[in-house]
Amino acid sequence: MFRRRFSTGWAIFVWASVAILLVWSLFPIFWMVSTSLKTDLDVFKNPPEIWPMHPTMQNYIGLTSGINPIPQFFFNSFFTALLTVVLTIVLATFAGYALSRLKFRFRDQILISVLVTQMFPLVVMLAPLYLLYVKAHLLNTYFGMVIAFTSFALPFGIWMIKGFIDSVPVEVEQAAMVDGCSRMQAMRIVVLPLITPGIVATGIFAFLDAWNNLLFPLTLTNEITMKTLPAGMVLAFAGQFKSDWGGMMAASFITTLPVLVIFILLQRYLVEGLTGGAVKG
Repeated sequence: MFRRRFSTGWAIFVWASVAILLVWSLFPIFWMVSTSLKTDLDVFKNPPEIWPMHPTMQNYIGLTSGINPIPQFFFNSFFTALLTVVLTIVLATFAGYALSRLKFRFRDQILISVLVTQMFPLVVMLAPLYLLYVKAHLLNTYFGMVIAFTSFALPFGIWMIKGFIDSVPVEVEQAAMVDGCSRMQAMRIVVLPLITPGIVATGIFAFLDAWNNLLFPLTLTNEITMKTLPAGMVLAFAGQFKSDWGGMMAASFITTLPVLVIFILLQRYLVEGLTGGAVKG
């Protein structure tokens, strides 16, 4: 088999381009870590230090010992994001299965309606959602935030799961039903294991959306102890006359860690989930 040989100059160009792209992509993370290890005076040095001469962990210690309830923000984010993942996966799986396998009236119209909900900006829904939450007494509650997060992540999850179920041959499911399985048993035993990448990708998307959401926690919670990390960081570190950049970068790094770990551990499922269900058959 003929194998194309690349010149040394071309190889150098490719590796140099990759190195430049890596530096461009990773430098913001490096700068975030560097700033989190600086004192207030070091942050505003001119010219700025790429890496602090005397690194300090005071900004990280201040996250737990300061007046701002950063651990509570972290718990609120993790708890609401976890519940959002569970609720989104359960609802998206059943809805996606029904829209893929069952034949009923207005099925196509329902699919289009689910897609149309993604076309509205998040800001448009804030005012009516806030008024609805006031009437339902859902402000400053975990349940209210989970419902808001799920409402935004569910349409994508339904389309994702439906695409994966469409790619599973219906004959496999029918064979299980001939052997005595009910439809629910065939779905649980046959279909769900085959669409695991899609379920994982849906869960990752729901987690990231809930974890990074800023507008819902700012609008639907009035108490500081009910804020999630994005909303809490805005209130805790961005003042009218001074911003605590070191503390903000320390909190940002702590906030980024769970997302980074989840992506590293589940990146294979995420890639399969985003590509495997795109083609039917």
